[in-house]
This record gives sequence, C-alpha cells and structure tokens, in this order.
Amino acid sequence: LIAEPWDVGPGGYQVGNFPVGWAEWNGKYRDCVRRFWRGDPGQVAELAFRLSGSSDLYEAGGRNTYATVNFVTAHDGYSLNDLVSYEAKHNEANGDDNQDGANDNWSRNWGPEGPSDSPQVVRMRERMKRNFLATLIFSQGVRMLLGGDEMGRTQQGNNNAYCQDNELSWTDWDLDARDRRLLEFTRRALDIFNANPVLRRRGFFAGAPLSGVGPKDVMWIRPDGQEMTDAEWHDGENRILGMLIPRSATDEVNERGRPIFGQTVLLLFNAGWRSRLFVLPRQEASG
Repeated sequence: LIAEPWDVGPGGYQVGNFPVGWAEWNGKYRDCVRRFWRGDPGQVAELAFRLSGSSDLYEAGGRNTYATVNFVTAHDGYSLNDLVSYEAKHNEANGDDNQDGANDNWSRNWGPEGPSDSPQVVRMRERMKRNFLATLIFSQGVRMLLGGDEMGRTQQGNNNAYCQDNELSWTDWDLDARDRRLLEFTRRALDIFNANPVLRRRGFFAGAPLSGVGPKDVMWIRPDGQEMTDAEWHDGENRILGMLIPRSATDEVNERGRPIFGQTVLLLFNAGWRSRLFVLPRQEASG
C-alpha cells in the first residue's frame, strides 16, 4: 500500500509514521531536493539522508528503502519545467482569483518569470531540469516521476490544474529539439539505474564495510576527495556534496546465494554559484 501522508488538522502530516507494509510519498524528499538545487543554505546534511533512502524516517520502524516514494513533482503542484521557470503560482485560469494552490513551492525561475528567449536563462533551466531528474533517479528508494516531466511539459505556472481539462494540463507529444534532448537524457539516466544494483538497495547504508572488511558501503566526500568532516556537515553555506557507492555495496544475491556486484558510482552535487573541481577519492582496494 502507498500513502499520501497528508490530512487536514493538527498532526495531519504523518510521513514516516505508517507501519511495515506501507510506502509513503516522501514530501520531505521533495522539499529538501528543491531547496538544495535552488541554493538554499543548510541543506547538505538532510540531502544525504534523502539520497540514501531517508533512514531517519523509516529505519527505526523496521522498514527499508522501498518505504520512501521519492518525488520532486506530482499531479498537485508545478510540473518540472515550471518549477525552474516560475517563482509564484499563476492559477488565474482556475477562476479563484489565484487564491487556490500552494504558495510554498521552493521554486526558482533563474531569470524572468515564465518563458524566456535568453540563451543563458534557457541553458540554466535545462541544466536544473537535469539536476532534478538525475537526483531523483539515482536516489535510493522508489522513484516517482510525473508524466511529461521527462519531455518538458508546462502548465504555464499553474500549480493546481485539477480543473483544467485542456491544453494547460494535456501532454503535447509534438516535441521540439530541446525537449527531445531532455527525453533522451532521462532515458540514459534510467538505463544507468536499471543496469546497476548498487542504486537500488533494500537495506539502508551503514557507513561501514558490509562484511567487516573492504570499503565502506557509502562514503560522503568533499571536493578534495576526502571524507566530509563534522564541521562541514553543519556548515550552512556548504552547497557541495559527493556520494561514493562502491561496487560491493549491494544487498542482492544470485540464485546460489552469492553477492551480486554492481559498478562503483560517484555522484557529485554542486548547488553553489561557481564550478568546482573534484579530486577522485582513493577507495576500493578490495571493493
């Protein structure tokens, strides 16, 4: 069973509180990933939890990474294209004087509000779409992708299109070159995910070798290739994080009960304002 853990009234938000056998739409994943990529301070430590399956929400209750349904966008709210194109909702077409729909969207338009012909703005928005898609696809847990996000669907800034059975909410399958490139990027990312079992663990990371020897099952790194320090985890101005998952960090076995090895994955996240060089970490003597 899958829960949308929202309800009206005090205590209505119950993410993390459902029992074994339930999965949940993880709104904390959505908000953290949105805030990280728009450049908000103080998001790196929580981002690590969200990338690794949200053990802070589900491990104590006896559930695994499949309890978290990770998402950035859903049928309620902005489409992915609009998340990087609008900073305020535009629901005038709904007939409620733009009073309906959520106001806290954690979005950024990266230029003017709405469509832009500026090459710089378009490039930034396309990059941000790919940042969101790659983050979602390569996070541990269940991935939920809103239909049309993989090819740039827009609702023209409307974040509550429940009443719009028209071009505003329909999917336009006549893709231009830009949207075809986004679709191909999404396909490639999903191919990488499907080919590598280290990206779909059931168990949570321990931050230690799986068998007591060899590399840690996950290592969090900084740009110099060294592990993150406690001070860096708590540095609110840090917007950079590396996540190294060795090929041995899979909890799947074959029909003979032997471990299935994947491929080592290095994910690098930079939500800062300038490019950074990363030194590849030394790892995997036996991984």
